[in-house]
Amino acid sequence: MNQVENKADTFLRMIRRSQRGRLKIYLGYAAGVGKTYQMLEEGQALKSQAYDVVIGYFESHGRTETIAKSEGLESVPRLEIQYRGSVFEEMNTEAILARRPRICLVDEFAHTNIPGSPRMKRWEDVEVLRNAGIHILTTMNVQHLESLNDQVWQITGIRVRETIPDWVAQQADEVQIAVDEGIHNE
Repeated sequence: MNQVENKADTFLRMIRRSQRGRLKIYLGYAAGVGKTYQMLEEGQALKSQAYDVVIGYFESHGRTETIAKSEGLESVPRLEIQYRGSVFEEMNTEAILARRPRICLVDEFAHTNIPGSPRMKRWEDVEVLRNAGIHILTTMNVQHLESLNDQVWQITGIRVRETIPDWVAQQADEVQIAVDEGIHNE
């Protein structure tokens, strides 16, 4: 490859990166610290500033304050997948792509999709959305980082099955530590 082709490839990589959606991760130390609440709160603030914001996937866990934070935000209908005689709901990445929002809220970044889904992991779905130029706000707990898996297992005796490769988390443009600020999610 000659020098001109090298420069062109470098420039094309820069263009692709600039067109790629941004990633913000709300990182928590445990369930219930307010990651989803804070993500939805930011989504509401962005919507109030006239940004096109949708919920791609949201898990309320029955928390009334968190459910209230989602009110007024458009939610993309989930994809229903049959597996072993039951129907499961997953994030509908293709519907989000067709909708083309500016910003998409995606809960549970480390989730493993049900067999039969287009992709194995939710973080892979997020990569597809980001490659299409959609900005993502997402949530995860620290124990879901792949490099910490053995340490979590040694300390707790629990093997975390849903992990995210460190390189995926390192691509985040911003990581917000979610801290329980007195949010009572009962």
